[in-house]
Amino acid sequence: MQHKYYPPTYQENQFHCIYCNVFARQSWFSLYTHMHSNARGTDFEASVCSHCGEHTYWYQQRMIVPSDSPVPPSHPDLPESCEAEYEEARSVFGRSPRAAAALLRLAVQKLMAELGQSGENINNDIKSLVASGLPIQVQKALDFCRVVGNNAVHPGEIDLNDTPDIAQNLFSMINFIVEDRITRPKEIDELYSQLPEGARDAVQKRDGDDNEKEST
Repeated sequence: MQHKYYPPTYQENQFHCIYCNVFARQSWFSLYTHMHSNARGTDFEASVCSHCGEHTYWYQQRMIVPSDSPVPPSHPDLPESCEAEYEEARSVFGRSPRAAAALLRLAVQKLMAELGQSGENINNDIKSLVASGLPIQVQKALDFCRVVGNNAVHPGEIDLNDTPDIAQNLFSMINFIVEDRITRPKEIDELYSQLPEGARDAVQKRDGDDNEKEST
């Protein structure tokens, strides 16, 4: 199960380490230059992860090393067909939230195909999923991705470069959708498969009998 992601944030005492992805305490210190035994302060700072010991380096309150954007990694069950767009969106988010959102819109479009839809029109695909009983929370997450993604491709009321936090939430929304639509059903199927074969046959017979009664 996915847990809330706390991205690396300037001067925060705890966040998810960009290296080990563990939610861990961070120690901060300033960087100085030394010339002729004289120390002079700089605009550079560093944080050290208490879990893995790796350093992140910051300049004027922005993380510059590593250059990876401080957004959540992809869900382990994100389909391979969507992975390239997700990772490219992570790599460009710091420079252009609009570009990242546009890439994630394409990832959502491919994800719809993985969920049994056409993958040609996100709005129509959401409508089809809703008709099949899609939970309202997942519908809202998909529509969030659709609307924000459309604003990235066709600028509208949302300026993603001025409000990067909206684009940042796209990453979490996609992971939420994958968790609900792919991971949870897979986990339930795995647990169900551990039941004795006789019990599973009895359930199948019961549901088969119920289906026959409904059809008569």
